[in-house]
Amino acid sequence: MAQLSYEIDTQTVGSLPGMFYAQARKLGDRPFLWEKEGGVYRAQSWTRIAERVSALAHGLKNAGVRPGDRVMLVAENRPEWLIADVAIMAIGGIAVPTYTTNTAVNHLHIINDSGARIALVSTAQLARHVIAAAAEADQKVTVYVYEDAEKAIRSEVEVHAWAELTRHGHTAAPGEVEELKRGEVSCLIYTSGTGGLPRGVMLTHGNILANCYGATDLLRTLGLADEVFLSFLPLSPAYEHSGGQFFPMSVGAQLYYAERIETLPTNMQEARPTIMTAVPRLYESMRARILQGLKTQSDFKRKMFDLALELGRKRYEEPEKMSLWDKARDLACDKLVRSKISARFGGRLKAMVSGGAPLNYDVGLFFIALGIPLLQGYGQTEAAPVVSANPPKRVKLKTVGPPLKGVQVKIADDGEILVRGELVMKGYWNDPDGTIAVIDEEGWLHTGDIGCVDEDGYIEITDRKKDIIVNSGGDNVSPQRIQGILCLEDAIEQAMAYGDKRPYITALIVPRTDFASAWAQQHGQPNDLAALVQNPEFRNAVSRAVEHANLQMSPIEKVRKFALTAQAFTIENGQLTPSLKVRRHAVLREYRETLDNLY
Repeated sequence: MAQLSYEIDTQTVGSLPGMFYAQARKLGDRPFLWEKEGGVYRAQSWTRIAERVSALAHGLKNAGVRPGDRVMLVAENRPEWLIADVAIMAIGGIAVPTYTTNTAVNHLHIINDSGARIALVSTAQLARHVIAAAAEADQKVTVYVYEDAEKAIRSEVEVHAWAELTRHGHTAAPGEVEELKRGEVSCLIYTSGTGGLPRGVMLTHGNILANCYGATDLLRTLGLADEVFLSFLPLSPAYEHSGGQFFPMSVGAQLYYAERIETLPTNMQEARPTIMTAVPRLYESMRARILQGLKTQSDFKRKMFDLALELGRKRYEEPEKMSLWDKARDLACDKLVRSKISARFGGRLKAMVSGGAPLNYDVGLFFIALGIPLLQGYGQTEAAPVVSANPPKRVKLKTVGPPLKGVQVKIADDGEILVRGELVMKGYWNDPDGTIAVIDEEGWLHTGDIGCVDEDGYIEITDRKKDIIVNSGGDNVSPQRIQGILCLEDAIEQAMAYGDKRPYITALIVPRTDFASAWAQQHGQPNDLAALVQNPEFRNAVSRAVEHANLQMSPIEKVRKFALTAQAFTIENGQLTPSLKVRRHAVLREYRETLDNLY
């Protein structure tokens, strides 16, 4: 098939900055990045963004950044994020994106592990935690702040305005871009390991370009031409970093930045995106919002909505059973129901890609039935991150689609999904043993996921070898870390964290017997744990312990709700291993309904 007019050949381009500058030369004054200013979206052209990238790259070089040096990046989704990311890479540096929600402790680990000596931060507010971490770092760290640098907390850490880097910026593309190679590391994306400490995944230019190539091939049947993306997922994880930034760049798309998650419905109607990347949590909340709004509608509108769902589901699941009468009514539903739902998403969506976590089948079917083109995919940070996705014209909701073009997948003897191709990471930063543990001698990445491949080549995920919770927002959370923090509390003997495919973490808690005895005596209650776990006042006492433990956790780790049980996890009842680890499957066999009822 002929190459698109705005498409870069991602198989032959040498680097991510090389791709960016090639697009800037070709697209010139066409709008590229859109950001809200004074309540109105305003665009910066490819040429203008290229000038700003070059100026920052030149400034970073003058500040001492050399090829291979790591530069930390902390910012919300905004033009400066892309500008900084590409500028760091353009001079051979390695970008180290981090979450804006990180605590000083989180930042300190990443600063020390990566060895970053410069941090680029968007606001004085975000700089507070970065500066606190820099003050404790093993090496000297200089912090540059884009907005209100003068308001940043002052300490022994050097803090400067970002403008100092760009004041004498050079507007020509840095020469280093031509020297970059696809196999060189472009960024460190930190993700949680099984032990709970984040570790840096070394992604090369080629890793991400391979993802861009596969995504373009997947979506080519949509008639990619003049695409518009709306970016709202955090850019620090690999999913949005590749799929919401570099892939749009590779097809010459316009990129709008959402203001915040609360304004997403409004921003969708303003940007009118053609393609979006999203996580299951978004679909869950949108579905809830649509159903809530339906309650205020007339009986006729509710009946038409239900009919649209019914016929849409039938058309997807049993198309051969669609009668002529069904098809006629379905066309009426297109006009009366689905067109209005489509307008909520801007009215011109070609595809919404769901990734980062497993998508609930019923949630996916809800949107498919309403005419929203939803494509579920699969991947992990170590694969840059997309391994597979459903093609637009052949969606199988219970699967994560076939591998992207250029990606090899096979199923190991134990059912584990193995992946090979240019998309596979170079390895874990400062962790050669960890790298060897997941990438074998033949280059196969051991994903830790169990699955199968059907007769059409589609991958179905059936289980996970690694004991990691992936919530509906796509965040990886270590249950061992949460359980360990909870069990440090005087009130808690044992705990099991829960939350796979869910919007937040819950826990099953076994109270400590001596705490329960003391509480019972103090409050004149029988010393009977089975009775106490039903006592609201005792539950409040345990709740205070959970709240205290939450102070030591990041936002995605915090336990929002919990259930109590008087039955301890033991080796005898099969809920503990001989090495005293919680057997999650055994506990869930007994308590899954209890935990599910917390949502």
